[in-house]
Amino acid sequence: MESQPKPSSSSARQSIVILDFGAQYTQLIARRIREQNVFSVVLPCNATLKEIRNCAPVGLVLSGAPWSVYDKNAPPADKRVFDLGLPVLGICYGLQFMVHTLGGKVRPAEKREYGHAEVDIVAESALFQGMAKRQPVWMSHGDEALGLPPGFELTAKTAHAVAGIQNVAKKWFAVQFHPEVHHTRNGIEILRNFVFNICHAKPDWTPQRFIDSTIAEVRRQVGASRAICALSGGVDSSVAAVLVDRALRNAKGSGAVSRAGGSRLTCVFVNNGALRKNEFEKVQKTLRDKLGLHLDAVDATERFLGKLKGVSDPEKKRKVIGKEFIKVFEKEAGRIEKVQGKVKWLVQGTLYPDVIESRSVRGPSQVIKSHHNVGGLPEKMKLKLIEPLKDLFKDEVRKIGRDLGVPEEIVQRQPFPGPGLAVRVLGEVTRERIALLRECDDIVVTEIKNAGLYAKIWQSFAVLLPVMSVGVMGDMRTYAYTCAIRAVSSEDGMTADWAPLPHEVLKRISTRIVNEVEGVNRVVYDITSKPPGTIEWE
Repeated sequence: MESQPKPSSSSARQSIVILDFGAQYTQLIARRIREQNVFSVVLPCNATLKEIRNCAPVGLVLSGAPWSVYDKNAPPADKRVFDLGLPVLGICYGLQFMVHTLGGKVRPAEKREYGHAEVDIVAESALFQGMAKRQPVWMSHGDEALGLPPGFELTAKTAHAVAGIQNVAKKWFAVQFHPEVHHTRNGIEILRNFVFNICHAKPDWTPQRFIDSTIAEVRRQVGASRAICALSGGVDSSVAAVLVDRALRNAKGSGAVSRAGGSRLTCVFVNNGALRKNEFEKVQKTLRDKLGLHLDAVDATERFLGKLKGVSDPEKKRKVIGKEFIKVFEKEAGRIEKVQGKVKWLVQGTLYPDVIESRSVRGPSQVIKSHHNVGGLPEKMKLKLIEPLKDLFKDEVRKIGRDLGVPEEIVQRQPFPGPGLAVRVLGEVTRERIALLRECDDIVVTEIKNAGLYAKIWQSFAVLLPVMSVGVMGDMRTYAYTCAIRAVSSEDGMTADWAPLPHEVLKRISTRIVNEVEGVNRVVYDITSKPPGTIEWE
């Protein structure tokens, strides 16, 4: 959502719809298109035609997949998507699905192509406009197109396989490689050619347009009632709070207003017993003083720790925490209603990756984990949800936050899980183990900031492992816990690489933890990327 000339207010709603067949890179396609200020939405490959039309698409993208089109369990898709009259771009499996569905032939490749490859462009194509005849690309396929469907022509090839095809009359295009990954040198240009030159999309996905449309939608949704916001102090919930607060502050026809500056939004900040060191006090001060939000702080430490007693399974933890959060919010809503009027809505800072990982919206893709604010919610709730950021990635939220005037110290905060340190204490969550991790975490954050690395990496934190080992301290034998350090670089949290922290920084962190945190005698560094791991350990 970079700064570009603003479109007129009369611009119609539009999108590029990506049908996901379970590919690793699907979200990357969505991001690359959004980076061009064009809204993109990911739907499962078996989405109905009505669901697709509801997104007002000006073009379709068919994603890759870890399958073969001729497999018995190949992901299903409605073949009538080709009857919608839209430009279509098939990527990898998307090319094979197009060939297979429209009358061509796909077979297992004699030579699988994976990794870097050279593609020769052999025909004029709007998709490759302005590009050299030879292009470095990224391949990842075990099948290949053998015969093209009627009306198609070859546009690109490698030494071993078909690499690009098109049906100009229908505006159907496909490539065997992945233009969305940075290894394909001109991949962004290919996507831009499709989005602008073929689909004729407008670059109207801007922060201000999002802010204006969201404020209008929230006002319509809430009507004359009131809302509460589940506030954690992180960037997501803070931006959601400011956005909804702006919608419900002194709006015409808003009905009764609160005594706190005329807003019908009350932010509720809950201490679940698993916050970071001094977080409960710091967040209250920041959100009241710097954002001017009406904030109620609730210390529910005993309640949460009591419910978590004996629970060690990660999914159960998240669901217990999600359920208890809702109970606290409903109780606060009841208290507020007695004084200020009916509360019907609960605002959450849910992001697109939260929804994706919790609800498996990507067709055959599996649920990775339940987020406490999505998959961890109880089925029955008294409050209705408002999730104004649910279609955004983290970097998009930060851009929105800056446009809303949210202080940089909040905008640049690293992601922190909603359940807090409870999902970084592996195994049972106890008061003693939380206390140990809280001290370790504070050391990690402090040293990362002191090294000037905090804003340069996606996330850095400590994890308390359910592993005890023998150590020696002051000539005395110790038997204490192990602390793992995790630091990753990422664009949106969907994939991540472990960050090679300087050895001196790791040394300071390790030395301080074993010297200052009684109960921890060993520190290890996690060098696993996502995939195959996840960013959090639970």
